[in-house]
Amino acid sequence: MVEKINSYVTVLWEAKAKKGMESKMKTFITNAVTASRYEFGCIDYEAHEVEGQSGKFIILERWVSMEALQEHLNSPRVKEKGPELVEMMAGSIEDGIRFLHPFRPIQ
Repeated sequence: MVEKINSYVTVLWEAKAKKGMESKMKTFITNAVTASRYEFGCIDYEAHEVEGQSGKFIILERWVSMEALQEHLNSPRVKEKGPELVEMMAGSIEDGIRFLHPFRPIQ
């Protein structure tokens, strides 16, 4: 039997930089992650670069609620910086978003 844990929202976001934009996108993500960590409702916000795949990034973030995540996504900073990020990446922001639902065995 498995117990579903619903008390927070976990997002896994994958993105690939356009050719030649790898370093610029990594710097952009580094700055964005640092600012996001201090937003209300952020539990965890970690950026990763996939080993051996320069320019492929994964961000794992956890928020106290869907409302906190929506506040983050609708913040002036995210709305202002979003178009700049899109210019650096292959594909769309939405293509890389995955919502994760934690669960664990009942003891």
